[in-house]
Amino acid sequence: MSTLNNIKVISSDSHVLEPPDLWTSRMDSKWGDRTPKVIAGQDADHWVVDGEEMGIIGTFGASAGMRFENPGDIVREGRYEDIRKGGFDPHARMEDLQLDGVSADVLYPSFAMEMYATPDTQLLQGICSAYNDWLIEYCAAYPDKLKGIAMIAIDDDIQTGISEIRRCANQGLVGAMITVWPRPGETYDHPMYDPFWAAAQELNLPLSLHQVTNRSVPIAPDADTVVISQSGAGRVNADYWVRMSLCHMIYSGVFERYPGLNVINVENDLAWLPYFINRLDVTYIERPTQTAYRFKDGVLPSDIMRSNVHHSFQEDGIGIRDRDIIGVETLMWGSDYPHAESTFPKSREILDSILEGVSEEEKTMIVGGNCSKLYNLG
Repeated sequence: MSTLNNIKVISSDSHVLEPPDLWTSRMDSKWGDRTPKVIAGQDADHWVVDGEEMGIIGTFGASAGMRFENPGDIVREGRYEDIRKGGFDPHARMEDLQLDGVSADVLYPSFAMEMYATPDTQLLQGICSAYNDWLIEYCAAYPDKLKGIAMIAIDDDIQTGISEIRRCANQGLVGAMITVWPRPGETYDHPMYDPFWAAAQELNLPLSLHQVTNRSVPIAPDADTVVISQSGAGRVNADYWVRMSLCHMIYSGVFERYPGLNVINVENDLAWLPYFINRLDVTYIERPTQTAYRFKDGVLPSDIMRSNVHHSFQEDGIGIRDRDIIGVETLMWGSDYPHAESTFPKSREILDSILEGVSEEEKTMIVGGNCSKLYNLG
């Protein structure tokens, strides 16, 4: 018997699986063959963007539940007929939500996250806009249960990004994602981003930094087709990028200028956070020449981490153990459905395990309450 029977469970990090015609049916014809499309290869279907292969349709991204029954069948190569229907069909998704005991999903892209590596900013903006249009329609089927996160590309074209988050907010999307790390040579402490932070604050639209969304993805040496973020070592160290971006934003005073701005660290789990939070404060105190911005009224970086930064995790029991250091009010569970590492269909069983010994009040916050509050889900 689950200990969560009377608690509303909301996944703060679930995913859609983009249908193969999403961009070919929606993007302006001016993009021609540069438009994202699916090409059938010998062993797998591939996403091709601007003439470059950018993703494989594999069971990594579409095999929720397989890890519990037959993990050996989880492979990178696959075809569209292999993927879980709930990823692109909202009606099938409702059946899976009920099976998993989850009340609502906050939705991120899947294959489209890799498209953030598209070098051409205008092409990327077109990709994001078409995806957002499709996501708005997908969520409209069950608006109380499906809550979409917009894809936003900003680079140095801040005004287009601002226009897009306004449009998406007006259409019911509850948050926006930007790349976990901007273009090479750029960082989120640059003043050019201030109008974007201001707009997100005005709209009360939380901004997500999700792993595997670097603006330009580095390639592993001596392996031309292997992306670092998709290697074992890259996955283990995925939190590097969000740590750097959070440092830049906090140390440059972004959250003091925009105290209503909320940023979410997504799918990097929690256990690294106590050390990171401590190092933020130690460096701020001991290295003032390296952290020149000084906060008002004795505020420390750790205070900002508690007030403005939130964390979407999956099944990090060590992080739950250290929740008082991280801030229990900042923690939001996510299932990662329908990806291979998803907790589906055993989400409640896994939550019972990692939340053993946690008070009823804190369980309520972690499994849905914090997410509902952040996104004003009611």
